[in-house]
Amino acid sequence: MRDYPLRAAGVGASSKAFAEYKRRKGDLYGHYWRVPAVHGTRELRTVHIDTNYWKSFVHARLAVAMGDRGCLSLFGMKAEEHRLLSEHLAAEYRVRTEARGRTVDEWKLKASAVDNHWLDCLVGCSAAASMLGVSLFRSATPKKVKRKRKHVAYI
Repeated sequence: MRDYPLRAAGVGASSKAFAEYKRRKGDLYGHYWRVPAVHGTRELRTVHIDTNYWKSFVHARLAVAMGDRGCLSLFGMKAEEHRLLSEHLAAEYRVRTEARGRTVDEWKLKASAVDNHWLDCLVGCSAAASMLGVSLFRSATPKKVKRKRKHVAYI
C-alpha cells in the first residue's frame, strides 16, 4: 500500500455513509475507509476515514477485559506513566444521534479537555492497520491466494 495523506472526518447520522458512495474505477475501499481515485490533474489522492466509527472502535477496544480477544492494553502497572495518554483518550465523549434511518455515535470534545491529539493518532493508526489487512474478526473461510505458476523452460 502506498503512503497517502489522511483526511479524517466524522460521518454523522445525517451525512452520506461510506457505503452510499458510488464506487468508481480506481477507488480503494475498506472497513470505514476509502481512497478515491484522482480524476483531475491537480488533485492529490488522500485516505478518507470515518473518525466517529474509529473513535468508537478504539474506545470499545479499551473497554475489553485485560487478556480477552480484542483488548487494547497499555504496558506496565503504574497509572502515572499513562496519565497524559489517558487524558487525551478521555478528551471526547460520544453522543448517539439518529437521522435518515441510521444511528451513529458522534464524538464531541469535552469543554474541560485541553488536547486530544493522541486519541486522533490512535484512531489514524487503527484505520491504517485496517488498510494493511489487520482485522479482529476472522472470516468463516480464509481467502485463498492464487499463485502464478513458474515455468522452467530449460528442462
